[in-house]
Amino acid sequence: MAFNTQRLQFSGHSGATLSARLDLPNRPLRAYALFAHCFTCSKDLAAARQIGAELAREGIAVLRFDFTGLRSSEGEFASTNFSSNVADLLSAADYLRHHYQAPAVLIGHSLGGAAVLAVAGEIPEVRAVATVGAPADVGHVLKNFGASLEEIDKNGEADVDLAGRTFLIRKQFVEDTRAHRIKDAVGRLKKPILILHAPLDHTVGIENATEIFVAARHPKSFISLDKADHLLTDPEDAAFAGRIISEWLTRYLAADTPQGAGPIEHVHVR
Repeated sequence: MAFNTQRLQFSGHSGATLSARLDLPNRPLRAYALFAHCFTCSKDLAAARQIGAELAREGIAVLRFDFTGLRSSEGEFASTNFSSNVADLLSAADYLRHHYQAPAVLIGHSLGGAAVLAVAGEIPEVRAVATVGAPADVGHVLKNFGASLEEIDKNGEADVDLAGRTFLIRKQFVEDTRAHRIKDAVGRLKKPILILHAPLDHTVGIENATEIFVAARHPKSFISLDKADHLLTDPEDAAFAGRIISEWLTRYLAADTPQGAGPIEHVHVR
């Protein structure tokens, strides 16, 4: 097997214990990456697992975790928001920094993509950022709330059906979401960005990729995910995304060998 996965736990922004998986390569290590999952998803989404596996096969360790209040992590989801997700990412980066090595790469899917764009400038060790189906505006997520958004504004909270599951959403979530300006953060970011997006993405339209690309500084790259859906439910689409990210990173991770990567094998010097 080209990699192995370890179960981990660490404290999130609120002190709640967050559940994580670390996909570790069984080959010389190139770098550590931090993966942020999509809104109300989890670290165990098939696409997250597939992308982590593809990167691990190429020597990049990937830490993926459940945000506070989701799946196996502790905490109350109703008390979280986009800012708390960003804070959880900083906690995850600190965990890697103190126990392994700080993340050199940030990868985010959907709203997780917006989160890594927002936080990348606060993690000095990050050398590259990749997004998959990310919105250019955090407020985009509110379109999923439908008529419940009016109820939240009026009553302070409401039960919202999201992909067949019910979540309690409070007004503080909505207000926090509306306050963020992702394109401003992208414009300030002085790190390479890779934007992956599907032209037929009906959840987060392709125009979001255009807005992020225009806002970003060079070096910046865009890759079309062709006929993939938003969640990359086809394993081939997720594997393609993982391979593209890994190949793109060769330009930004080749300058030096990460600490603890070990010797380079099969090299003869005369």
